[in-house]
Amino acid sequence: MYLYKSQHQNAYFGEYKRMNLTPKEIVAYLDNYVIGQNAAKKTIALALRTRYRRMQLDETLRNEIMPKNILMIGSTGVGKTEISRRLAKMMKVPFIKVEASKYTEVGFVGRDVESMVRDLVVNSISIVKAEQEELNQSKIDNYVLNKIVEKLLPPLPESASESKKDDYQRLLEATEKRVQAGEMDDKIIELEIEKMSVEFDDTNLPPEMVKVQESFSKVFAQMNKEDNKKEVTVQDAKILLRQEASAKLLDMQSVTAEALRRAENGGIIFLDEIDKIALSEKSQGRNDPSKEGVQRDLLPIVEGSSISTKYGTINTDHILFIAAGAFHVSKPSDLIPELQGRFPLRVELESLTEETLYQILTQTQNSLLKQYTALLSVEGVELHFEDAAIRSIAKLSHRANELAEDIGARRLHTVLEQVLEEISFDADEHKNETITITPELVHEKLDEVVEDDDLSRYIL
Repeated sequence: MYLYKSQHQNAYFGEYKRMNLTPKEIVAYLDNYVIGQNAAKKTIALALRTRYRRMQLDETLRNEIMPKNILMIGSTGVGKTEISRRLAKMMKVPFIKVEASKYTEVGFVGRDVESMVRDLVVNSISIVKAEQEELNQSKIDNYVLNKIVEKLLPPLPESASESKKDDYQRLLEATEKRVQAGEMDDKIIELEIEKMSVEFDDTNLPPEMVKVQESFSKVFAQMNKEDNKKEVTVQDAKILLRQEASAKLLDMQSVTAEALRRAENGGIIFLDEIDKIALSEKSQGRNDPSKEGVQRDLLPIVEGSSISTKYGTINTDHILFIAAGAFHVSKPSDLIPELQGRFPLRVELESLTEETLYQILTQTQNSLLKQYTALLSVEGVELHFEDAAIRSIAKLSHRANELAEDIGARRLHTVLEQVLEEISFDADEHKNETITITPELVHEKLDEVVEDDDLSRYIL
């Protein structure tokens, strides 16, 4: 195999260089995407920094330090998921978001809680594989190029004269350049595509059953070898051959081993809607096993246990769990005491104010205003939002949250869509025009809807 093993030895803790950020730097990064919620940002930044510190310690002590799992409490749309998602993207660590309400106790129909750990392993393998493909980019590109050129320009026989060989070499170099430039993308070539065995990533199935299914897929792939020849365009061949090259050039055993290690030591599982499996004393379903049973099944995973996956066994001792919930009906103390104890860090997220909504529209990277402006620019329409109009959008969004259910920043999506719906629909009639969004337009579109209780509930 190619570069992987030598690189693996030198980069055993390579991904943790990305984690070598101070808590202040982590918070500063999050400020670009999430407005406010400083307490939550600080808590999560410290949890991540602690993980980095742990990886620098002696192995004996390192194994004794357990992650401080976090429970975030706050209404929908205040930034709970966004904080965790942005962190995982920045750190490039294995990360999955799951909903606790999708799981059921063993013996009931539904997802098994262990499947979340298997999902994490699949995500980790995707990250490591993508990194190795990037490191071996030149080898993969050369493999694809050589295969395509070989089909476009069959090799000369050994008995060819020197002059023919020189002419062939010049033609070969010219063809390679044309293929790389995309000039040959429409040409049809015949490829013998090696059929890959089907990957079964149904993480809710036991690993043993998955292996049986994959064994059957390999047998069928061998039986159908004669059907491997296909006529495809050069453009499609580049995609098909890249997958083949990746399978041949990468050492998947090493990729899997590294992915398991990363999932164990750097993985983050974001467990959303945890309040949906809590049972308050007033609840009618106090003895509902599909809720309290899920908590009991979840407990050993959060505490630390070994989970079997089709790629190998993974220990969950050092996976960071971040749980989140609105806790409108129930409260954190309604969770079973053992599970409460596994989330020692608790942070309450603030409800969004009118000013916060204004800042979300104006100060975040890739804000909704930037997104709508970019989308309409495709039609040749230039959108311009007056500051007073943005303030009006924030004010009316906040008002709608007060009068109806508080859905936080998600209210901005429905409000902006209501304001821009007609402009977006008639965009083809306004090509090369600049349309200014004024406070008068905002109030015209929204005042009646926001103040009318029935309209507000159904439209916004």
